[in-house]
Amino acid sequence: MSDEITVVKCGGGLSAHRETICQDLAAVAAGGPVVLVHGGAAQLDELAAQLGVPQRRLRTPGGSSSRYTDPATLDVLLMTMAGRVKPALVASLSRHGARPMGLTGMDAGLVTARRAGAHKAVVDGRTRMIRDDHSGRIHAVDPGPLHLLLDAGLLPVLSPPALGTEGEPVNVDADRIAAAVAGALAERRPVRLVLLTSAPGVLRDPEDPGSLLPRLTVSAGSLGEADARGGMTAKLQAARAALDSGVSQVVVADGRVTHPVREALAGAGTRIEKAAPFESGNV
Repeated sequence: MSDEITVVKCGGGLSAHRETICQDLAAVAAGGPVVLVHGGAAQLDELAAQLGVPQRRLRTPGGSSSRYTDPATLDVLLMTMAGRVKPALVASLSRHGARPMGLTGMDAGLVTARRAGAHKAVVDGRTRMIRDDHSGRIHAVDPGPLHLLLDAGLLPVLSPPALGTEGEPVNVDADRIAAAVAGALAERRPVRLVLLTSAPGVLRDPEDPGSLLPRLTVSAGSLGEADARGGMTAKLQAARAALDSGVSQVVVADGRVTHPVREALAGAGTRIEKAAPFESGNV
């Protein structure tokens, strides 16, 4: 059995492919330790609509966009991750012979985050001072509990929220969790990260599935030659962070195929690489 840890991230947009993803994860876990990190944006939107909780986006003056996690949306997020998405993944993994353990970042203080303070943002076309947003950025990951679970032959299934500094739940991006977890685990063991998406990989042109980039080089100031939009930008930022943290391999790959993880590890999708550091020489 390999000692290398495989961290896999899959989003809620791949729920229709849950069985094939979990079957493949179980097969990979039979040969080495696996951690699954999941999101659930699509399911959150669905449950929020059922409960009559409006969903809004925050846009900062700098142009970045995020979900407005007001108290009502935070409640929906907790119900979605712990009550809908995670149980379905745990059940599917169990059917395929794995031993999953469902967790959020709050459990055992696995993922801690700093909640965003009061800030200005555009909501519904109007600039407002936002004070009740329960989202934030990852501060730290404690890999100890994950190592214990992996050493026991379990497959951790991890999702937002993270644990805030006041002990409160904080919504954080699942791609960022996957990168931070992979980086923390890499301090002790070799780690590879697979980011599954609803595309063949990173595309030069998002409208052309045939424009797959087999390799993409990222640097501190650039996400490379891809025309990254929407969720792909978040994935590339996460990939860059993981590589900076010592993760040996990062692949963005198609989660809709029959063996998504094994195909990604065998060369499918887009392998993300760090730009070589610039070395000045004598002239």
